[in-house]
Amino acid sequence: MKRIIDFSLVLILTVLLAGMSSAQNVRSFVLKNSVDGESKVYAFLPQHGTGRAVVVLPGGGYSHQAMQHEGTSWAPWFNDRGIACFVLKYRMPNGNRQLPLSDAMNAIKTIRDSAKAWHINPYDIGIMGSSAGGHLASAVSTHAPLAMRPNFSILFYPVISMDEHLTHKGSVKGFLGDSAQSRHLINEWSSNRAVRRHLTPRAVILLANDDQVVPPVDNGIAYYSAMRKCGNECALYVYPTGGHGFGFNTSFAFHDQMLSDLDSWLKSFKAPQENSIRVACIGNSITDGSGIDMSDAKGYPAQLQQLLGDKYNVRNFGVSARTMLNNGDHPYMKELAWRDALAFQPDIAVIKLGTNDSKPRNWQYGANFGKDMQQMIDSLRQLPSKPKIYLCSPIPAFKTQWGINDSTITAGVIPVIKKLAKKNHLQFIDLHTTFKDFDNKQIQQDGIHPTAKGAGQMARIIADALKNELVSNKK
Repeated sequence: MKRIIDFSLVLILTVLLAGMSSAQNVRSFVLKNSVDGESKVYAFLPQHGTGRAVVVLPGGGYSHQAMQHEGTSWAPWFNDRGIACFVLKYRMPNGNRQLPLSDAMNAIKTIRDSAKAWHINPYDIGIMGSSAGGHLASAVSTHAPLAMRPNFSILFYPVISMDEHLTHKGSVKGFLGDSAQSRHLINEWSSNRAVRRHLTPRAVILLANDDQVVPPVDNGIAYYSAMRKCGNECALYVYPTGGHGFGFNTSFAFHDQMLSDLDSWLKSFKAPQENSIRVACIGNSITDGSGIDMSDAKGYPAQLQQLLGDKYNVRNFGVSARTMLNNGDHPYMKELAWRDALAFQPDIAVIKLGTNDSKPRNWQYGANFGKDMQQMIDSLRQLPSKPKIYLCSPIPAFKTQWGINDSTITAGVIPVIKKLAKKNHLQFIDLHTTFKDFDNKQIQQDGIHPTAKGAGQMARIIADALKNELVSNKK
């Protein structure tokens, strides 16, 4: 049976390549993607690539794969737009979810590792999945380590929930096997429950309103809702009819509109340059953008990106309520965002922590603040990228709120940060003195978090510090 499947794929590839315009001079090849050779990647590289790439995961309920209309049929369309297309034949889980997960993550890692040879931008690698392939794509987007996580996701009528009462029962059984009734695993692998602010890549979801196989509201729309609630960039296209599994079939009544929508979405964002300067913004809810709607576009890191331009790659690694103190109620260095910040291999790290440390229940451990921040500095310095580290003071607390108080920030937190900056020969950015609520529109009503305008003020202060040091270093 395996030989028949592989032979059919060869036939598909032969027909597909024969139908491509000879002017494209598409380069195609097949890669072994697992030790046992059962997983393969079918690669289609355009002659004139934009640097963008997409890993395509066909659906099939985790029991088989629709390799043609949800897989290889997409290659010419992507190649026409200068996008490299990699169609993944992943192994069926049969209850062992690590098989397809490792296949998908390994495909992304291989492409990222080979980016220079294949003229691909490592910051512009997306994943596309249909139906159960959409679940796999969303699971990789929400669970994979940073090096194996895509930069964007395209989800066609995706299975999102692992609750068999809300989704395609066969996909649940295939992915979870005998553990299909485990509430813990259902929650863990229902991708809408795994979305993380700033860390889950932007996504577009395309589905039909009359899908009777994978209920849209509990699956694709649930993922959109989770992304939107987190402030992550996401788009949703719901077509009136089409059912389930329309893929690239031209018989789909909204085929042309769907392609136009997807094309427009892909053109709506631009990846950082391959050799851009990586900037990691590390911090609490003020970095995270708490209270700012669509903080991925309006938070201080996003506005810093706009000010610095496309020669920089600014990432938001802020997490609300987090402390610098390892004995605090929510230590930052125990978070996925911290692990991601290190894996990002930043060239510049901007640390802005200390606001939540001023709460009495946290500052009782204030004697450890310097030691814990030094641990963070040392961890960053040990990275191969050897980042330039900037230590920021907290912005003023304009009200005493949740235990946060400006007197502790001023008399306790800031002096320690200044001392560490001097000791480690790091630049200190004084946000406490320079940040002003000059028009009563810079701070939210809680007196702690900046508004979008206030985030813009923070971004300008930090951008000026970065630019000034770059200028002084050139002299």
